[in-house]
Amino acid sequence: MEIVRRAQAALDGEGIEAMLAFVHPEFEVVTPASLAAEPDTYRGHDGIRRWFSSFDDGLENVSTEGREFIDAGDQVLVHTVLHARGRSTGIEVEQHAFVLWTLRDGLVAGGEVFPEREPALEAAGLSE
Repeated sequence: MEIVRRAQAALDGEGIEAMLAFVHPEFEVVTPASLAAEPDTYRGHDGIRRWFSSFDDGLENVSTEGREFIDAGDQVLVHTVLHARGRSTGIEVEQHAFVLWTLRDGLVAGGEVFPEREPALEAAGLSE
């Protein structure tokens, strides 16, 4: 769980390049249509960079915040909040997601993103 906390803190504080120190080279995450205008699969460090740069077209002042971390063995569930402002509208937005991070070789190796808490808990084997 500490690796995920450190990765999230690096992302929250210093940005994507700082986070990459905690990310496995074979990292993979899929963004679902329910949370992304253009769902996709992102692989490796370049994939993570591409994932975060995809926000730049419509948003500015993008930041993330890890609010809750739940230990699930070789996985950690993080309630993540993305904060941003619409580039053309100036409207402040906040998007909540639940990311189930998977660890391998002491690094974050992948993730599954959920728009709601309960399905994320179920995927982690932690249903309430």
